[in-house]
This record gives sequence, structure tokens and C-alpha cells, in this order.
Amino acid sequence: MVNPTIDLLIQFGIMFAIGAAMAVAFIAISHLLSPKSVNPSKGEPYECGVVPMADARAPFNVHYYLVAVLFVLFDLEAVFIYPWAVSLRSLGTPALVEMFIFIAILLVGYVYAWKKGVFEWE
Repeated sequence: MVNPTIDLLIQFGIMFAIGAAMAVAFIAISHLLSPKSVNPSKGEPYECGVVPMADARAPFNVHYYLVAVLFVLFDLEAVFIYPWAVSLRSLGTPALVEMFIFIAILLVGYVYAWKKGVFEWE
């Protein structure tokens, strides 16, 4: 009789070996089948021929990130509100009150961001 722990380790090792072999095979096949070009312009930064004017790692304004986070926040709010709206009749009045509280909390965050000047682009 085989020890269950050893049996589990053997199964894990087989799965790991199969996964590693598939990864190596996929990389090798894509390298062999990929189109090859001897054109020297392929080594340029952009294939369109436009040489960049500045460093690509230039810092971005923090407002981009703040607006992105707020977008995700309000997008998630819509994800939470949709199922609630579909089943509102069966949930009753307590669910309506809870959703108003949820929206009020999000509104407080929105007003806070507005007062901090997140939406002002200077």
C-alpha cells in the first residue's frame, strides 16, 4: 500500500512536469514558427519610424492614478447595485435602507475627493 502523502507528491510532481514541459514546448514552437526579418528598422524603438523625443519612463501626473482608482470604485458600485436592483422586491425595505447607506458612504468619499481637488487638472 502506498502512503497517501507520497501518492499526492507523485501526482503533484507529474502535473508540475507536464506543465513545465508544455511551457518549454510552447516557447520553442513559437520561436521556431515566428516570422524572421532582416530589416534593420526592426531594431528601432518604434516600427513606424518615429524616433522618440523623450524618455519613455517619464513620470505621470498623480491625477491619472487617482481618477483611475475612483473609476474602479464607482464601477464596483454599479456591480453591487445591479443585482440589488434586480431583486429589490423580494428583499424589501431593509435592503433599500442599506443601499442608501452604501451610496451615502460612497458619496462621502466622492465629496472628499472633490474637496481635495482630485478632479482639477492644472
